[in-house]
Amino acid sequence: MATKKIMLLFMSLFLCFGVIQTTASATGVNKSLKLGVGDTLSGITAVSQNDTYYVPLRALAAELKWTLTGLPDGIQVDGGGRTLRLLGDNGGAKLQDGTVAKADTFLQNGTLMVPLKISAYLGYIISFEPEKYLLRVYDASATLDDAGFLSKYKSELTPPVTPEEPAKTPVAKPGTTLYLTFDDGPSATTSELLDILDKYDVKATFFMIGPNMNRYPSQVKRIVEMGSGLGLHGMTHRKEKFYASASAALAEMNGDNAILTKITGKGTTLIRPPYGSKPYFTKTFRDKVLGQGYHLWDWNVDSDDWKYKEDSATIYTTVMNQVHKLQHSRTNPVILMHDQKATLKVLPRLLESLKKEGYTFEIITKDVEPLNFWRDKR
Repeated sequence: MATKKIMLLFMSLFLCFGVIQTTASATGVNKSLKLGVGDTLSGITAVSQNDTYYVPLRALAAELKWTLTGLPDGIQVDGGGRTLRLLGDNGGAKLQDGTVAKADTFLQNGTLMVPLKISAYLGYIISFEPEKYLLRVYDASATLDDAGFLSKYKSELTPPVTPEEPAKTPVAKPGTTLYLTFDDGPSATTSELLDILDKYDVKATFFMIGPNMNRYPSQVKRIVEMGSGLGLHGMTHRKEKFYASASAALAEMNGDNAILTKITGKGTTLIRPPYGSKPYFTKTFRDKVLGQGYHLWDWNVDSDDWKYKEDSATIYTTVMNQVHKLQHSRTNPVILMHDQKATLKVLPRLLESLKKEGYTFEIITKDVEPLNFWRDKR
């Protein structure tokens, strides 16, 4: 049994390096491939860059049942009975034995892309046959060999024939994507807020409170119709109730989600606890709530619009100063604002300035790597 495991590891590493070498000959032919995981063809698309295939980390982790843990120096990946740590600033992958292997990563539309070869470091096997459009990762639990897998999925693996190579989708430069978020809604002024966003062709993400959604269901539906993002902000917004226990926090988010689903027919996994996640949303809370599939979001630009109210000049300066500081590190801004009447006065001026500075407005989705004060990437 021990000899078999050693051979599997050797084969996985050999095939992993084969991916790197063979892809070079396929440059210009298979820029993207559908990824097989175990005995199934997943919904993941692997993208070739610099002669290496990359996949979204969180999507791959979900397929292979890996656990991701955000740490000060990177992201720990637990899977296949092994662990590795993806170090920040493209520092590579620190393996279980302490060695560091090259593993460049990058963000694509807010999603962390990692080389598929990290699965080999965790003991998985990678099969790659470019002429047959096969790219597959699996372990000893797989029942199909490559021939059986190809026979089962051949028609789905073959890309459609096109008369010419499709245009490449431009990848946003780091720091130029902006996420505008609104808490505490919906409210009596949500309609006016949405009118402003519509006028400037901007979408935002709304972290909403359950009872407010019940009070203004038409506004929630309009948010969905406009293509803006959906998030949860709990039920009570009362510190002593929400943070009474981890179970209380989970119950509030589940209740909030149930109302959202009832009104719109769709739920969300994005959450923002009242008053932000620090200091109250501790590891006990995060393990309880995020363990149910929720993703934790805070912000890196605080408008303080709740404090300055009608002082729109101060709100404007507060936001722009923080945005400009993030430009030095090429960090995408996540702006916290509130769904309230006072925000309407400053919002047009902010949108005009941010658009002139070249920012692209996107909504937060479950596939975007979470930004929170705990650096918890789950």
